[in-house]
Amino acid sequence: MNHARHYSIEEANAALAWVGGLLERMRSARLQLNDREARAALAAAAAVNGGGAPAKVVSKAFLELRETLAQLRSADVVVRDLDRGLVDFPTIRDGREVYLCWAQGEDAVGWWHGPDSGYAGRQPL
Repeated sequence: MNHARHYSIEEANAALAWVGGLLERMRSARLQLNDREARAALAAAAAVNGGGAPAKVVSKAFLELRETLAQLRSADVVVRDLDRGLVDFPTIRDGREVYLCWAQGEDAVGWWHGPDSGYAGRQPL
Protein backbone atom coordinates (compact mmCIF):
# COMPACT_ATOMS: atom_id res chain seq x y z
CA MET A 1 0.00 0.00 0.00
CA ASN A 2 1.29 3.43 -0.95
CA HIS A 3 -1.16 5.46 1.13
CA ALA A 4 -2.06 5.56 4.81
CA ARG A 5 -5.56 6.88 4.13
CA HIS A 6 -8.18 5.41 1.84
CA TYR A 7 -11.39 7.19 0.87
CA SER A 8 -14.88 5.93 0.37
CA ILE A 9 -16.76 7.49 -2.52
CA GLU A 10 -18.81 9.49 -0.01
CA GLU A 11 -15.68 10.78 1.76
CA ALA A 12 -14.08 11.79 -1.53
CA ASN A 13 -17.21 13.61 -2.65
CA ALA A 14 -17.44 15.38 0.72
CA ALA A 15 -13.87 16.65 0.23
CA LEU A 16 -14.41 18.09 -3.26
CA ALA A 17 -15.19 21.67 -2.23
CA TRP A 18 -12.12 21.76 0.04
CA VAL A 19 -9.90 20.20 -2.62
CA GLY A 20 -11.25 22.55 -5.32
CA GLY A 21 -10.51 25.57 -3.13
CA LEU A 22 -6.94 24.43 -2.57
CA LEU A 23 -6.46 23.85 -6.30
CA GLU A 24 -7.61 27.41 -6.98
CA ARG A 25 -5.15 28.73 -4.37
CA MET A 26 -2.36 26.72 -5.99
CA ARG A 27 -3.16 28.08 -9.44
CA SER A 28 -3.23 31.63 -8.14
CA ALA A 29 0.12 31.17 -6.41
CA ARG A 30 1.62 29.64 -9.53
CA LEU A 31 0.49 32.64 -11.58
CA GLN A 32 2.31 34.93 -9.18
CA LEU A 33 5.45 32.81 -9.49
CA ASN A 34 5.25 33.04 -13.27
CA ASP A 35 4.32 36.73 -13.41
CA ARG A 36 6.87 38.29 -15.78
CA GLU A 37 6.65 41.75 -14.22
CA ALA A 38 7.27 40.43 -10.72
CA ARG A 39 10.20 38.32 -11.91
CA ALA A 40 11.71 41.20 -13.87
CA ALA A 41 11.34 43.53 -10.88
CA LEU A 42 12.87 40.88 -8.65
CA ALA A 43 15.86 40.50 -10.94
CA ALA A 44 16.37 44.26 -11.11
CA ALA A 45 16.04 44.76 -7.36
CA ALA A 46 18.06 41.74 -6.28
CA ALA A 47 21.39 43.40 -6.99
CA VAL A 48 20.49 46.41 -4.85
CA ASN A 49 18.44 45.17 -1.90
CA GLY A 50 18.05 41.43 -2.18
CA GLY A 51 14.80 41.70 -4.07
CA GLY A 52 12.68 43.89 -1.78
CA ALA A 53 8.94 43.93 -2.45
CA PRO A 54 9.10 41.77 -5.62
CA ALA A 55 10.92 39.09 -3.63
CA LYS A 56 8.14 39.15 -1.05
CA VAL A 57 5.52 38.57 -3.75
CA VAL A 58 7.43 35.62 -5.20
CA SER A 59 8.25 34.22 -1.75
CA LYS A 60 4.63 34.51 -0.62
CA ALA A 61 3.45 32.73 -3.75
CA PHE A 62 6.00 29.95 -3.28
CA LEU A 63 4.98 29.47 0.36
CA GLU A 64 1.28 29.44 -0.60
CA LEU A 65 1.91 26.80 -3.22
CA ARG A 66 3.97 24.70 -0.84
CA GLU A 67 1.41 25.02 1.98
CA THR A 68 -1.59 24.03 -0.11
CA LEU A 69 0.24 21.08 -1.64
CA ALA A 70 1.28 19.96 1.85
CA GLN A 71 -2.35 20.10 2.99
CA LEU A 72 -3.42 17.88 0.13
CA ARG A 73 -0.54 15.48 0.69
CA SER A 74 -1.30 15.23 4.40
CA ALA A 75 -4.84 14.20 3.46
CA ASP A 76 -3.43 11.66 0.95
CA VAL A 77 -5.03 13.50 -1.97
CA VAL A 78 -2.82 13.20 -5.06
CA VAL A 79 -2.65 16.15 -7.48
CA ARG A 80 -2.14 14.76 -10.97
CA ASP A 81 -2.69 17.85 -13.15
CA LEU A 82 -3.08 21.30 -11.63
CA ASP A 83 -4.25 22.93 -14.86
CA ARG A 84 -7.12 20.47 -15.28
CA GLY A 85 -7.78 20.19 -11.56
CA LEU A 86 -7.21 16.45 -11.78
CA VAL A 87 -6.82 14.69 -8.43
CA ASP A 88 -6.90 11.15 -7.12
CA PHE A 89 -8.20 9.82 -3.82
CA PRO A 90 -6.70 6.47 -2.80
CA THR A 91 -9.23 3.75 -2.09
CA ILE A 92 -9.40 -0.01 -1.74
CA ARG A 93 -11.30 -1.85 -4.47
CA ASP A 94 -11.50 -5.63 -4.63
CA GLY A 95 -8.71 -5.85 -2.05
CA ARG A 96 -6.19 -3.66 -3.87
CA GLU A 97 -5.23 -0.02 -3.71
CA VAL A 98 -6.61 2.03 -6.62
CA TYR A 99 -7.64 5.66 -7.11
CA LEU A 100 -10.95 7.46 -7.20
CA CYS A 101 -10.43 10.04 -9.93
CA TRP A 102 -11.97 13.51 -10.12
CA ALA A 103 -11.40 16.52 -12.36
CA GLN A 104 -12.66 20.00 -11.53
CA GLY A 105 -15.89 20.62 -13.35
CA GLU A 106 -17.21 17.13 -12.70
CA ASP A 107 -20.15 17.12 -10.29
CA ALA A 108 -18.86 14.21 -8.24
CA VAL A 109 -16.29 11.44 -8.18
CA GLY A 110 -17.52 9.03 -10.80
CA TRP A 111 -14.37 7.28 -11.97
CA TRP A 112 -11.59 5.06 -10.73
CA HIS A 113 -8.33 3.71 -12.15
CA GLY A 114 -5.48 1.45 -11.19
CA PRO A 115 -2.17 2.81 -9.91
CA ASP A 116 -0.46 2.46 -13.29
CA SER A 117 -3.25 3.30 -15.71
CA GLY A 118 -3.89 6.96 -14.85
CA TYR A 119 -6.48 9.18 -16.49
CA ALA A 120 -6.47 7.21 -19.73
CA GLY A 121 -7.47 4.10 -17.82
CA ARG A 122 -10.40 5.68 -15.95
CA GLN A 123 -13.39 3.44 -15.54
CA PRO A 124 -16.85 4.43 -14.31
CA LEU A 125 -17.70 3.50 -10.74
